Amino acid sequence: MKTLKKILKALLILVIVLLILVGGLLTWLTIVEYKPEDTEVVPVQTVGGQAKSLAAGDSVKFVAWNIGYGALGDNADFFMDGGKMVYTGDEARVRANMDNIVSEIKAQDPDILLLQEIDLDSSRSRHVNETLYFDGLGFNNMAFANNFRVEFFPIPVPPYGHIDSGIATYSSYPTTSATRVQLPCPFTWPIRTFNLKRCLLITRIPVEGGKELVIVNLHLEAYDDGEGKAAQAEMLMGILNEETAKGNYVIAGGDFNQTFSNIADNFPVYPEQWQPADMDVSPYESDWQFLMSSDIASCRSLYAPLEGNDPNSLQYYIIDGFIVSSNIRIDSYEIVDLGFESSDHNPQVLNITLE
Repeated sequence: MKTLKKILKALLILVIVLLILVGGLLTWLTIVEYKPEDTEVVPVQTVGGQAKSLAAGDSVKFVAWNIGYGALGDNADFFMDGGKMVYTGDEARVRANMDNIVSEIKAQDPDILLLQEIDLDSSRSRHVNETLYFDGLGFNNMAFANNFRVEFFPIPVPPYGHIDSGIATYSSYPTTSATRVQLPCPFTWPIRTFNLKRCLLITRIPVEGGKELVIVNLHLEAYDDGEGKAAQAEMLMGILNEETAKGNYVIAGGDFNQTFSNIADNFPVYPEQWQPADMDVSPYESDWQFLMSSDIASCRSLYAPLEGNDPNSLQYYIIDGFIVSSNIRIDSYEIVDLGFESSDHNPQVLNITLE
């Protein structure tokens, strides 16, 4: 009987200690939670290249790419997508992925570059400041907005750790302002304290004659029940309509984590793997051009590594795209198939002309 009492007492003490530790962690996470304002001005940083002027009739080349924080190459799966890995690459692999990504961007030579999942200082990317890789590519300026800033992400085992990440827009044209706009967050406390705070990064480039080219860089919700995605898409379209009402040229691009309803997705579906929602674009099609590729996947599942597995056993997605105002001519749009060697997303390339 005495032995049983000692065991029960020890278990009770253990439970109390664990509750104190968990309570302390949640309290600390609540205190240090990243709480951005609804709208914040972010700095436009000069990165060296000569600025080009922009006028009606000019052509502009865009590249948009979710670079998977340099650590989601073909060797990786991911615990949030049903995989097993938390840390998916050592520093050497992260730097090799980044070198490959930079080489492709050099080859494409865009005027404007929209990046998603670019890390400043994160455990998952071995604390490599990935923005430094793009400073020497000839762009004139860049703007960065956090959408994921967590002192400590406490799950799984080992914990995901410190995250300082976001979206970045590089431009060869003078950028007069950059604004971070907070999107609706579908998560409540305590999950909210260590989750993403997704946003839009809106930059403005003057066009001769008084108009502006308004660029919206985005990475919408992935892991909610669907209401968050819908609310974010609705807010996005409201902002885009406000800008075209001013007579501006408007382009929104990036990772929507949704498939436009006007795009045929013919890739096999594996229900056990993560599935994107559809974004209903029918109310907006008369005023906007919605671009995604139905031929080449823009993203692969992280349910399992691509390397060493049957590629046909994985889910492929059409979730990266552009929304373009009707006063802009689409000259070409494509997804560049890189085989997901260095990121779980392929880059998008868009050529347009301001009419």
